Amino acid sequence: MTLDTAQNSPVARTSPTARIALIGDRSPNVVAHTRVPLLLDALAAQDHLVLDAYWIPTEDAAEPDAVRGFDAVWVLPGSPYRSEAGALAAIRTAREDGVPFLATCGGFQHTLLEYARNVCGLTGIAHAENDPDAEDLLITPLACSLVGHEGTVTITPGSLAESVLGATRSVERYHCSYGPSAHLDTLRAHGLRFTGTDEEGQVRVAELPGHPFFLASLFQPELASDGSQPHPMVRALAQAAVRHAGVAA
Repeated sequence: MTLDTAQNSPVARTSPTARIALIGDRSPNVVAHTRVPLLLDALAAQDHLVLDAYWIPTEDAAEPDAVRGFDAVWVLPGSPYRSEAGALAAIRTAREDGVPFLATCGGFQHTLLEYARNVCGLTGIAHAENDPDAEDLLITPLACSLVGHEGTVTITPGSLAESVLGATRSVERYHCSYGPSAHLDTLRAHGLRFTGTDEEGQVRVAELPGHPFFLASLFQPELASDGSQPHPMVRALAQAAVRHAGVAA
């Protein structure tokens, strides 16, 4: 594990400190990864939300209890992950243990995959990026790649996503080539809620009612600025993490 800390501000030190697990195979070539330290610093300086952030590679995330004890889990872009099993294990722990959770881009895709396998019982379902020859694919190549794309997302009124974004429409940035294509009704029937769609009605946001904070988006909130202004989703995760830390203290 490598540690990033955002405690440079004397004001920030007065706030509770929360430990957050960043799940992903860290790379300087993934823009979202390079933004994270800047976002952590901005959260501390602007919002007094202090996060001790630990990068956990997906291979390490596969270890038992890898993310237990953290106040939040954030599954970041950068798929294909080196360990699909590790990404899914981190998602499952956060979901089952009620740990504040955010997943973006590849994290969104794997959140749906984890839910389909472990909640819906679709054990043979697969992600085309990891297993392109599988017979039953939940995540498949998008008809039109969203790499570098910006588009409007319509948010369901009364959802967690709406409360976080403060609006029912938002313009967001993408950098992905895969998305969900099947079994969405089954995921809905088992409790997962889809609360954001693109201009064509395709699912772009998911959340889990009854969980303290569980939000996933196909778009990348990390790309909303140069890192100096945290996206509302990132800020909301930090707030949920600090609350969790306070309860656990």
